Amino acid sequence: MDVERCVRVLGPIDVVTPDGPRSVGGVRQRALIAALAVAAGRSLSLDRLRQVVWGDTAPRTVANTLQSHVSHLRELIGAEAIEHVDHAYRLDLDQVAVDSIEFTRLLRRAQGEPEASDRWQLSHDALGLWRGEAFGDLADLESFALEAYRLDELRLAAMEINMAADLDLGRHDLVVGELECAVREHPYRERLWHLLVDALVRSDRRIEARRACAEWERTLVEAGLDPGPGPAGCQELGQSPTI
Repeated sequence: MDVERCVRVLGPIDVVTPDGPRSVGGVRQRALIAALAVAAGRSLSLDRLRQVVWGDTAPRTVANTLQSHVSHLRELIGAEAIEHVDHAYRLDLDQVAVDSIEFTRLLRRAQGEPEASDRWQLSHDALGLWRGEAFGDLADLESFALEAYRLDELRLAAMEINMAADLDLGRHDLVVGELECAVREHPYRERLWHLLVDALVRSDRRIEARRACAEWERTLVEAGLDPGPGPAGCQELGQSPTI
């Protein structure tokens, strides 16, 4: 990231300044800076911010209170970082970065990169921006739940790109354990099962690969789904969808 200040939402919400990470403050202030970060440079009206920050419990003096919160945030990330235009506020992305925006940029580059080593590095850098659940303790709030889900799906995509690049680079022995943990945590991610079976086959662990094929089939059958042809590695083992 090219700027010295950053709003971080890929974990507990805080800001990074030239002096290091800084706590934003209470729930209202964290919700305010998170809403501006999600807007990614678009203006948010006072009514929208009031709904995000207070819901149906907004005080009568909401405009003054909101202005006070904005003043506090400006002290942290710079007076010019938050603009007030036509009864709306926006985050100036030329003045302050947002980790979720940087994460998405790195992921897109990784997806389009032909070289495995570059895919690995870009996805590694993208995943390195995560510090926990997106939006921290605000993840379950209605205003952030959908964005938190979207970002987590992208995190899984980055993880799959990273481990696929590991396989392309011949690191199959090193990535098996990580993939085994990943399919336990995300049993319906077909791509993870494909990668696991591939890694086991490349590591000459064919019995374990067959067991993974069988477990993948059971997982889908128990969910009421057709297992289909299964991972390519299962077919290479001469294993049909029904094991």
